[in-house]
Amino acid sequence: MECVSTAAHVGGSQVLGIIPTALAEGNFVGKTVGEELRVPTMQNRISKMLDNSDAFIALPGGIGTLEEIFQIASWAQLNIHHKPIGLLNGNGFFNKLLSFLDQAGEENFIPHSARQIFISASTAEEMVDKLESFVYKPDPVAAQID
Repeated sequence: MECVSTAAHVGGSQVLGIIPTALAEGNFVGKTVGEELRVPTMQNRISKMLDNSDAFIALPGGIGTLEEIFQIASWAQLNIHHKPIGLLNGNGFFNKLLSFLDQAGEENFIPHSARQIFISASTAEEMVDKLESFVYKPDPVAAQID
């Protein structure tokens, strides 16, 4: 995260690091560039990310990354937001996850509206283009949840 936030900051972007206190105090995160907001829990982190973001971009990662991706996605399915989730799919890292999501949609376990928020791109430039052109299309069945 430190490398990405530093590159964004150097490039002139606004950077907000939302960090659970336990991670900050345990030295699990590197140096913060830009603004830092400490929150009590990971759940608070995701909520604040939602409040302060137009979209989300996930880089290849582990369980924590997947947890955040699916928390944001489940909130979209519940109509809490309609922001896209970008999966930076370098070297095809997310291919199997995307196949799983396609299958879950085909078998009606997730609605089209929940699947459509996942945007995949192999480069940062392609990702920015796709996120900028993203238009949410409501699913009439999922809209009844609201």
